Parts: sequence; structure tokens; C-alpha cells
Amino acid sequence: MKKKNYLEFLFLILLGALSSLSLPPYNFFIINFITFSLFFVYLFKKKELINSNNKFLYGWFFGFGYFLSNLYWISFSLTFDENFKFLIPFALILIPAFLAIFYGVVTYCFFLIKNKKLISNLFLFSVLFGFIEFIRGNILTGFPWNLIAYSFSNNLEVLQILSFIGTYSFNILCISLFTAPSIYILSKNRKDIFVSIFLLIIPIIFYITGSFKIKSFQSLNLVKNDYVIRVLGSKIDIDRFYENTDALKVIKELITISKPDLGTKTIFLWPEGIIPNVHQSDLHEFKFLFDEKFNKNHLLFLGININENDNRDEYYNSLSIYNHKLNLIDSYKKVNLVPFGEFLPFENFLGRIGLKSLTNNYQSFSAGKNREIIKINDNDFNLKVLPLICYEIIYSGKIFDNHNFDYIFNISEDGWFGNSIGPHQHFAHSIFRAIESGKYIIRSANNGVTAIINPTGLVEKKLPLGKSGYIDFSEKRVFNTTLFSQHGNKMFFIIILLYIFLIFSFNRIS
Repeated sequence: MKKKNYLEFLFLILLGALSSLSLPPYNFFIINFITFSLFFVYLFKKKELINSNNKFLYGWFFGFGYFLSNLYWISFSLTFDENFKFLIPFALILIPAFLAIFYGVVTYCFFLIKNKKLISNLFLFSVLFGFIEFIRGNILTGFPWNLIAYSFSNNLEVLQILSFIGTYSFNILCISLFTAPSIYILSKNRKDIFVSIFLLIIPIIFYITGSFKIKSFQSLNLVKNDYVIRVLGSKIDIDRFYENTDALKVIKELITISKPDLGTKTIFLWPEGIIPNVHQSDLHEFKFLFDEKFNKNHLLFLGININENDNRDEYYNSLSIYNHKLNLIDSYKKVNLVPFGEFLPFENFLGRIGLKSLTNNYQSFSAGKNREIIKINDNDFNLKVLPLICYEIIYSGKIFDNHNFDYIFNISEDGWFGNSIGPHQHFAHSIFRAIESGKYIIRSANNGVTAIINPTGLVEKKLPLGKSGYIDFSEKRVFNTTLFSQHGNKMFFIIILLYIFLIFSFNRIS
């Protein structure tokens, strides 16, 4: 019996690992029709038994295989500092083991709720899975990375539904869709088969309506801006955080990449934390580098740290805006910090045993209080920008309350992910946020993907991973506010209520 259990657990780990192939950069979403259907068939058959002692473990092993195979790159961030290398085996195992707990809760609750009807169980499984994924994305600091919905990252027509219901709602529908083939295995009932066919038709409907939406957007007139947004992509080594890298050399390189034209009104967007060992208040010391290359036609947005003194030192990760004289116009302090990357949980205790945040040699960053829209009205520049720094792009439905802005500026440092699938997964979130918000996302990344993404999620211009250079954004199409940007995750709870209704309805049908 024990040997049989081990083989079953290995089978569940394999199903989870194979499901990872549906995520960026592979995007083989077809594989989920096999893995999720087999997973549901397995659970349904086990639920028919009188006793099942492994209710939690079924989901845990599936989740462990899933997260182990698609989050291994997190350990790459520990290779840059000798003090952290001993943690690599723990990161490889403990992070997937922790995240798998959420999937274990799914299967435990699935077995706990008594329900013998096949279709009701399918909807129950979907809503439990989707709701637990929502909790995973919001509990503590939240980690909504690699939701099943990201399997459709390359299918923009289908993804247009995000502008109405958002990622979490779409995630529930994806689970129902991928589980639908299991009905053919488990039932010969015509009503059940009809429901399965209907579920499989839904993405076709999404594709058709999404195609019309994209064509409608493309038919809008292009409006030329009275300025150019020049977005930098760079590949400056991540070791600058640990070695005594010359800030002067880095700034010269960034100016060279930027190729400023004195006669063209230009907004330059530089990546996150790009200049080593220089704080926001120190940048004016390098004014001499900008004097010949920049004039009143230029504004500079860049990621730079802030050091504030108020009884104690406070450090912030910021997106700061300077004019051509390097006078600070405005800045945004990052609100959603990366656990262990930018702040150390339980720092008073863990700091005593030699641990520290990865990206900051002095102490944990402090979090900004709120995310305000940056309004620029300087030297005839007139724009409103929603700032998002790196990790903040992954949060669906909670990145803004006021949708009265022109663009989302997203800056990032993806070098922590190494040469892995991590930067591609990170970039995929930008596509989802663009469709949800109905806004252009202007993304500048060091050691990552730099791009201009339009409100339908189409990447209009792009600098691939590992390439230095710039891309220009000078004209746009004006897009209507999306339903999701107005109501956010309220749409998710409407979908939850719909699924509860379906569970009870199908449970009554004989």
C-alpha cells in the first residue's frame, strides 16, 4: 500500500511539473487539458471512496511539482552574495513546499464538501482552486505569480476578456476549461457532455469577441504626442550591488545609450536602481555629465534609491523625475516590496544570524505609504503617469484606484533572475496589466525585456532580454476605460457567486 501511495504522489508531482510547460516562455497551454483533467479524474475517483487519508497531500504534491519546476530561478538571486549561497537548497525546496500548501488546501476542501454530482464537483474544484489562488495573491504581501491563467499569455484575442473580468476571474474559467475533458472520461450522461462542450466553446467565443476588440482598437486614429518617450533597455551587471562599481562609468553608459537630441522634446525612462551607490539627493553631483547632452527639452525618469533621515535612516526604492538641470521634480516610493529581496521579514531576529535583504547592503527598504499618480507639468511637458517598480506589476486589481492617467511606467531590474525563465514570466504580467487597465505600459528593464505594450496587450516595440538600446514611443491610440479598471476585483466576487449558483443548480439536477 505504501509503495502504491509513493507512486501516486510521484504521478501528482509529474502532473504539476508538466503543467509548468504551459507558462511563459513555453506557453504550451494545450498540455493543461491533459494534466488538469487527469488531476481532476484522480481526485473525483478518490472522492468516491469512503475514506481517503491524503486529502491535503494530493493537492500539495501537485503544487510542489508545479512550483518546483517553474520557480527554480528564485534561487539564482542567492548566487550573487557569498553570504546567501548556503540558502540555495532551502530556496529550491522550501518556497515550492510553502506555495504547495495552497493547493493542498484546495484538495482538502474539495474532499470535505460532500457532493456526488460530476458537474457540481467540477465547478466546486474550479471555484476552490480560483479562490485559493486569489488568497495566495493577497495574503501577507501576496505572491500571485504563475496563476494558471498565464498559460494564455500568447493568445491576445482570448485575453481581451481581462478588460471585463480581470485575471483572477479568468483564472477560474481557465481551470474549468482545462478540466472539461475529464467529463468525457467520467460520464456518459448527455447533459454532462453538453456542459463539457459548452466549456470548450467559451474560449472560442472569447477569441471571436477579442478579435473584434483588437480590430476596433487598431482602427482608431493615431494621435501624435508633442514629445517622445525614449525607453532604455540595458545590461549593466547585477554585481554593481556588491562590488565598488564606478557610478560615473554607469551614468556615461546610460547617456550614451540614450542618444539625446537637443532639438527633440524627450522623456527618458531609465531602469530600476540602475546607478550604484548614488542616492536621489546625490545625483546633482553628476550634473556636469548632463550639461552638454541635455537641455530644457528633456526630462529624466529613473529608478534610484532615497535615503531619508528622521530619527533613523530610512531607505526607499523610488522612481524619480528630474529636469535637465537635475533638479528633482517629483518621485514615487515603492509600496509593494519584495520579501527577502528588498526587506527582511523579522529583521531584528534574522539580522542577528547574518541575514539581510538581497538588494540593499545597509538594511531593509521602507515601503512607501501610497501610490499616487505622478502629474508632470514642466517646460510644456504635460502628462499623468502611474508608476510601478518591478514586482508591483504582478498585482491584479490593486495597482490603482484612480484611472485618470495617461500611461503606466514600469521600471525593473531582472538581473536577479539570471538567464532563466524568470524574466519572461515577469514580462508576461505586463501584458495582463495593460489589458486590464486599458492603458499603454512603458517598460524599462535592466537585464530584462524592455517594451511598449498597447491597451490590447500587443507588444508594439521591444528590446529582448540581454540587449542594450532604446525604443521610442511617440504616438498612441486613445482607448476607453475598461470595466475592470473601474470595478477591480469586485468582478472576481461576482464570478464566485455565479459558480456557487452553478454548483447548487447542477447538484439539484438528476
